[in-house]
Amino acid sequence: MTDLLEQAVEVVRALPSDQQDELARVMLRLADADYEPVSLSDDERRAIAASKAAAERGEFATEEEVSAVWASYGL
Repeated sequence: MTDLLEQAVEVVRALPSDQQDELARVMLRLADADYEPVSLSDDERRAIAASKAAAERGEFATEEEVSAVWASYGL
């Protein structure tokens, strides 16, 4: 890896994960890699937005709720 690319990667590491992913997609496209981004439906986009908003509000499942979900799958 060149020094310039290493420098760019270090800068990108400091960015939020969504921006890191977007830059990774751009790099893969520019490198002409066999990369196909996943297309999301409107419902999936809304569900992700709702999840992000809940996380920003600090709304997370309790340990008991997580354990109950695992138990429902026999884990």
